[in-house]
Amino acid sequence: MPTILGQNQYGKAENRVVRITRDGPTHHIKDLNVSVALSGDMDEVHYSGSNAHVLPTDTTKNTVYAFAKEHGIESAEQFGIHLARHFVTSREPIHQARIRIEEYAWQRIETAGEGEHSFVREGRETRLAQITYDGEKWEVVSGLKDLTVLNSTDSEFRGYVKDRYTTLEETRDRVLATSVSGRWRFHWTGDAQEVPDWETSYEETRRHMLQAFAETYSLSLQQTLYRMGARIIDHRDEIDEVRFSLPNSHHFLVDLEPFGLSNDNEVYVAADRPYGLIEATVLRDGCEARIPVDLTNL
Repeated sequence: MPTILGQNQYGKAENRVVRITRDGPTHHIKDLNVSVALSGDMDEVHYSGSNAHVLPTDTTKNTVYAFAKEHGIESAEQFGIHLARHFVTSREPIHQARIRIEEYAWQRIETAGEGEHSFVREGRETRLAQITYDGEKWEVVSGLKDLTVLNSTDSEFRGYVKDRYTTLEETRDRVLATSVSGRWRFHWTGDAQEVPDWETSYEETRRHMLQAFAETYSLSLQQTLYRMGARIIDHRDEIDEVRFSLPNSHHFLVDLEPFGLSNDNEVYVAADRPYGLIEATVLRDGCEARIPVDLTNL
């Protein structure tokens, strides 16, 4: 039977670029992992092996480093926008560019001497951004992963369905912990619109997310997830859609009775697996969901 070529893309993945801005004795650091994927008129390279329309992946790598010098790195999102615009507008066979970026945080080490040029890698979440451009419309999805949070109380789990396989006991006081993986999509889609302040947006979105987690008396992790997403939508006008993937990092009370000890919600074993996995999208009313259901593909 005859075959035809389906969706295809190519590029250079995981280009690590560190940009140091030297403002006199005070330095600033941006640490990114940038992946480029290009698609367009690429049928012939698959059918006949002709590279006439192919921009080498090594060139895309070099462009990342050159743009770090030429444009600087104001934010992960803005850097991705510069790259996506360049690839689509500079090569006719390229119809769409997708730029995925991970950003790693560094904290300044305060010293008694002159200059501010020492940093320690922060043990916080990894910031994420995906920028897609087809020559006309933009789609910017920001996010994070590995943001570990825990409430030591104000969480219950009871009133659930039970059958003959149910052994879990109901509780009115449990530890609620998760490692947040989240993405949020901006309604900015064109150059004619006002561009969001990407840095402020990220910090404020993160703040609202954490405050919702901390302030929600949780009857289920699903309820907490919804409150986190709703608070972002309610407070950040530039965001239309939020999707979370939240593993329920179970903490089980340890039975200390064999040792003649009581355990009044004090000593737990943190189980890394298996874990409950709670996932959902929260949308601004009237908006369409566009973030993939499976965040591992984003």
